[in-house]
Amino acid sequence: MLTKFKNIIFDIDSDEEFNRIALEMFIYQFENNNVYKTYTDLIGCDISQINHFTQIPFLPIEFFKTHKIITGNAFIQASFGSSGTTGSARSFHHVTDMDIYEKSAILSFERYYGSLSEYTILALLPSYTERQDSSLVWMTNLFISKSSFKQDCGFYLGNHSELLNKLKILSSDASRKVLLLGVSFALLDLSEEIDFPLNKVIVMETGGMKGRRKEMIREELHEILMKKFQVASIHSEYGMTELLSQAYSQGNGVFRCSPWMRVLTRETNDPLSITSAGRSGGINMIDLANMNSCAFIATQDTGKCYDDGTFEITGRFDYAETRGCNLMVT
Repeated sequence: MLTKFKNIIFDIDSDEEFNRIALEMFIYQFENNNVYKTYTDLIGCDISQINHFTQIPFLPIEFFKTHKIITGNAFIQASFGSSGTTGSARSFHHVTDMDIYEKSAILSFERYYGSLSEYTILALLPSYTERQDSSLVWMTNLFISKSSFKQDCGFYLGNHSELLNKLKILSSDASRKVLLLGVSFALLDLSEEIDFPLNKVIVMETGGMKGRRKEMIREELHEILMKKFQVASIHSEYGMTELLSQAYSQGNGVFRCSPWMRVLTRETNDPLSITSAGRSGGINMIDLANMNSCAFIATQDTGKCYDDGTFEITGRFDYAETRGCNLMVT
């Protein structure tokens, strides 16, 4: 069954096909994931009545902190941990097929930005030696490995002098595609030192103040960065430890995801009910690349989703811990 999913999810090209595969994966995970089955049973779900992906139960993301979320009994190839905060419990995502993760990450990015081989990637993130279990660092290393300009790529957190010199050279070369990818606090730190425009550079934030700066809404962050970097827009990546795929915003705060993903919103006072498009609620993610863990996750983020499949992130639930990949509304 897993081989079947692996061969078909990245070729989904219609809502009907997505619905069919999502329902098949739900049954497979219900039967082969003990944590997910137990949760589904406890909420009284009658699986015989589910005939559309909007009716599938979503596993609360907190279970990734307290349980090993595994479908089947395959060997774990890698385990990724959330950044968390001091004294807080961390989430772990155990991945049994890194080929799926690699394909999902590459296709998710290239769907909206083109071939990674054309990009010089400059990261304001911890290096691999600092965060070996960070999924974001792993993904960035993967992206760099696909670049045709590896000699110019790298991690520059805490090394602004070299990064600024490289940015000055690369941003003046109209033939180069440059991606500056960083956590929010690091981009803000860099923005206070730069004195030249980055109008040729894609500046992409991944969220995350990590207690280094005050939390702010995304619009405020982007306004500051656009002014400091002298760019027309700030791009965003939406991802998390518990997902093997990412969504991207190309500057307006509206995210688009790949065909093997769907976003729904749930009622804040009735987490088992789905809201209509355009209404605020808790974000539920379907990521069919999560075939070896759980593809149906109720996140702690809040937002809106729209009929065309796009979505916005507006904040986090009050009880949710600050996470490295998200912004919190003040």
